Amino acid sequence: MAYDIKDINLSAEGKKRIEWAERDMPVLRQVREKFEREQPFSGLKMSACLHVTCETANLIWTLKAGGADIVLCASNPLSTQDDVAASLVQDYEIPVFAVKGEDRETFFKHLRAAIERSPNITMDDGADLISTVHKDNPEMCRQILGSMEETTTGVLRLRAMAKDGALKIPIVAVNDAKTKNLFDNRYGTGQSTLDGIIRATDMLIAGKNVVCAGYGWCGRGFALRARGMGANVIVTEVDAVKALEAAMDGFRVMPMREAAKIGDLFCTLTGDINVIDREHFAVMKDGAVVCNSGHFDVEINVKALREMASEVKRGVRNFVDEYILDGNSNEVGSATPRGKRIYLLAEGRLVNLSAAEGHPASVMDMSFSTQALAAEWVVKNKGKLQPQVYDIPSEIENYVADLKLKSMGIGIDELTAEQKKYLESWQEGT
Repeated sequence: MAYDIKDINLSAEGKKRIEWAERDMPVLRQVREKFEREQPFSGLKMSACLHVTCETANLIWTLKAGGADIVLCASNPLSTQDDVAASLVQDYEIPVFAVKGEDRETFFKHLRAAIERSPNITMDDGADLISTVHKDNPEMCRQILGSMEETTTGVLRLRAMAKDGALKIPIVAVNDAKTKNLFDNRYGTGQSTLDGIIRATDMLIAGKNVVCAGYGWCGRGFALRARGMGANVIVTEVDAVKALEAAMDGFRVMPMREAAKIGDLFCTLTGDINVIDREHFAVMKDGAVVCNSGHFDVEINVKALREMASEVKRGVRNFVDEYILDGNSNEVGSATPRGKRIYLLAEGRLVNLSAAEGHPASVMDMSFSTQALAAEWVVKNKGKLQPQVYDIPSEIENYVADLKLKSMGIGIDELTAEQKKYLESWQEGT
């Protein structure tokens, strides 16, 4: 079995972590038991380009249990948990191509290894796998039944491809599922982003001016969690409705050029490019901490920061680089003779998976159950799906939510026949 990981001898620790996560993923466990009985992926090849974490390992295990011949590669150079990768190879006999900290060349070598398995179904975190197939192996699109995309960034890219007529395979927007974005994006990202920041910096959040760039589901989660820890949260937005919502939720809202002058900690969660740019670095305070929790490392203009810096100190702490800007770049005073310091976390890559462990297993339980069931839905609808972006079917949403509630010991009411009739009628009114 071909694979490329850091060290196979890390497998014992990885297996313990995979099993620990499994304890908190009861919905996915039931999906796996269903797949073991029904074998929906028998005879099919799958290639997954995902964050290689202990939660992801449980998803990959579930897909293999359903009969899939599956291979996994990393969707981000810094998000791989090397011990988990080792366990997947050693204990689950699943080919993995992922090493934490791999360079760009290795990242794409691993991506190509997953593509060379000639998959019938793909899974993506950021659409790198599918976009590469379209660019480099377009003939392969004919054999791919469909692909699951689990990030906001990836769905945006794939909808853009569909709009341009460039998309050649069906896509299921797992990210847009209610049981994903309402919970994974909000509660998972909110908690894990702060976890990554605190692990990297040992920063006290209380009393800090925390700037949250973007008020989508991920931004909402981060802003709520930061406020819960005592931060003075400022939201920046380009969408008037989201900005209004942030204001109504009690947050200060202002343009980034104003927030940059007063922020102590900045976090981007937008999916767009250069959200924090040269003009913002120029007016930041000495000691400002800057990080990103979007999928790609484009939200912070790291190139501009590097050009502005007179000196860069790598690794002043794990996942912390210090950029020293000279006096010409410092418009708000300096705490050091050489100029102000700006601290960049995780090289501008997603801080929650680079400096921490990503989302808790209990929230990924819903996302990965939805992901697995979406793959089954694609197989069941073979030959019926067009090259477009599909939403998660409501029956999958309801099934996952129902199982999750039951696993939490929570019951809900059911409509009576009389109530159903009333809701479906128009005759009765005031």
